[in-house]
Amino acid sequence: MTNQEKITFIVEWLKSYSEKSRTQGFVVGVSGGIDSALTSTLCAMTGKKTLLLEMPIYQAMSQVTRAQEHITWLRSKYDWVMDERVELTSTFDQLLAALPEPQDAAHLNLALANTRSRLRMTTLYYFAGLHGLLVAGTGNKIEDFGVGFFTKYGDGGVDLSPIADLTKTEVYELAQELGVNQSILIAPPTDGLWGDDRTDEDQIGASYPELEWAMDFIEQWTAEHSQTWQGGNENQEKIAAREKEVLAIYWRMHSANQHKMEPIPVCLLLRKK
Repeated sequence: MTNQEKITFIVEWLKSYSEKSRTQGFVVGVSGGIDSALTSTLCAMTGKKTLLLEMPIYQAMSQVTRAQEHITWLRSKYDWVMDERVELTSTFDQLLAALPEPQDAAHLNLALANTRSRLRMTTLYYFAGLHGLLVAGTGNKIEDFGVGFFTKYGDGGVDLSPIADLTKTEVYELAQELGVNQSILIAPPTDGLWGDDRTDEDQIGASYPELEWAMDFIEQWTAEHSQTWQGGNENQEKIAAREKEVLAIYWRMHSANQHKMEPIPVCLLLRKK
């Protein structure tokens, strides 16, 4: 498919899903990043009501500025695009004040980052319920199905995922085709959950193009050998040292985050017929 064909397909899919579910349109959390910029643009192109929601929690000013520039751009293009800003920093602080001090702080920073994401999910669903909207997810293929780089019941808590079959490379291509602001296109990807300037690559240890290569490599290996990849299966003579590192990073995260990507386990009772 060409980029334009992909855009048309996703827009029609979004529109059809909204009509079948008898909802008014979409709400998208806008962060100043490429994924939310593309998702919100595609939602707006349906002609359905599209609410852009800004939810800063100790957000870097550069991210805030990019989000506001994107909102201004999209509102100038489509009359049915609206925006709201909910400052969640004080809410986040109040929640932390109500929680007990952890005895073991080893996992505190990750817990705080995930809590930020879950506060935003709650806010998105408040507005979705208020206006009869669907919460549109902003996760791409690598994040949602490759390494599981999202918060369970945070940015992973959505009604539908319009760009989850797009690699990060495709996300950039489509965003550029649609005229998304240059400041967003050149900004290093970040989840903005840590209160500092760390990027996704800093956290993961590999770039998105590298992770896309690893996903393709494993899928191709699996198809050729008709068996499940278990890690360490690569031909040691044919790939470089860095590629081995990336494969190890990808497979470690993919394996550890299966609980995010698979349906919730249900304990099925062995009932007598």
